[in-house]
Amino acid sequence: MKVKLEAADRFERDFVLRLPFRFGVITVTHGTQAVLRVRIKLEDGRTSEGVAAEALAAKWFEKSPQFTDAQNHDQLRQALQLAIDNYMAQGFATPFGLYAGAYRKQIADGAALGLNPLVASYGPALLDRAILDAVGKATGQSFADMIASNVPGIAATDLTSDIKDAELQPFLKGLKPGTSIDMRHTVGLVDPLTAADRPASERVNDGLPETLEEVVSYYKGRYYKLKVGGNVQADLDRLTRIASVLDKGAGDYRCTFDGNEQYDDVDGIVELWRKVEETPALARMVKSTLFIEQPIKRQSALSRPVAALAKYRPVIIDESDGELSTFPEALKLGYAGVSTKNCKGFYKSILNASRVAKLGKGYFMSAEDLTTQPGVSVQQDLALVSLLGLTHVERNAHHFIDGMSGVSEAEQAGFLAAHPTLYERSPGKPVRLKVREGKIDLTSLGCPGFAVGADVDFKALRSMPAAPKERIQ
Repeated sequence: MKVKLEAADRFERDFVLRLPFRFGVITVTHGTQAVLRVRIKLEDGRTSEGVAAEALAAKWFEKSPQFTDAQNHDQLRQALQLAIDNYMAQGFATPFGLYAGAYRKQIADGAALGLNPLVASYGPALLDRAILDAVGKATGQSFADMIASNVPGIAATDLTSDIKDAELQPFLKGLKPGTSIDMRHTVGLVDPLTAADRPASERVNDGLPETLEEVVSYYKGRYYKLKVGGNVQADLDRLTRIASVLDKGAGDYRCTFDGNEQYDDVDGIVELWRKVEETPALARMVKSTLFIEQPIKRQSALSRPVAALAKYRPVIIDESDGELSTFPEALKLGYAGVSTKNCKGFYKSILNASRVAKLGKGYFMSAEDLTTQPGVSVQQDLALVSLLGLTHVERNAHHFIDGMSGVSEAEQAGFLAAHPTLYERSPGKPVRLKVREGKIDLTSLGCPGFAVGADVDFKALRSMPAAPKERIQ
């Protein structure tokens, strides 16, 4: 099927965190979400609209301290504008053809504006989702159905010379969505762990858990993602406190470590892991740790082997995963896995998942988060990771943001009605993600389109400001 991008309307809305979230070099207390609406034209003359949404995240796509948060937002707006221009210039093409046809120019145009590949990929990541949502609405097909029957036209190209169509097409055909997925709760660097860390004067008292102890009791989850900050002793002390909570109340738990590029080289994170193994209070946590995520700064993450760390636990690439060629490069250095994040592009996730399937035992993909808020963003991400066969996914927006608190009443009601097993609502509270025994129900995501199934209240949004045309300095 071939389509043409006819229009792309960009919007934004703000959100406030109920608890501060620290990862890497930034502590987040508020933010902005980008919301995209596109109109496509089909070859038979019909038109259809689709949507996508993603946080405009500062200090993740681009972590250089020389840029302000506002400048980081403008860089992402630039990436979206470039993608719109590059897609519109192509005319009719398959949905995947639009992505592949614009890929090299998108990266090059981004580089001319000083955008690294991760930033540049943000634009296509949003556009591709919205376009496929429109295709699904026009054809009555769900995301899972479209991928399994390859409606987007996903194919091996010279962008991924290691992927062959003879392997890719059967892989796509064999994909089937799950009905539920385990939530992996994120423990940020400043999250209160026990009641002693959360005095009454600081409590939000909105009915949701505020400490790790409360999270364990409230959601009853099995999976946890633990942020580490780059200082071995401070990390060791905090991990010991986290372990005391998880060992006591989380049952047969599993965890992952996320370095968020906080270590300068592999030697630093190896030192941390060795001390973790040497600490008796962390013995159970050591046995429970599945893998370590991007602990090394991206400037050196792909310059040296990580074998010294990989012999202890598998290591995945995340922030350094800027291009389609990155995962194969990382494999040569000893990385065993790669993250999927919708903000990096769902076509990239599918292609990388096919690589993992080909590699076999010992290689894997992990499902990570970037503030995927309830509504369009979290639903599209859940639909993707479920289809790829992943059994647990990091979720953080359900904890740090109070559900759909920044969304109009009309939109909240629409999403709750369309997805009654995914969301819940208590009197006087916003619509919130529903988690039972640590699991998220995905059965409502098989709706026509890319897992949205409800209307965004665009009248309640503001227009996205125009992206700067010059390089941001």
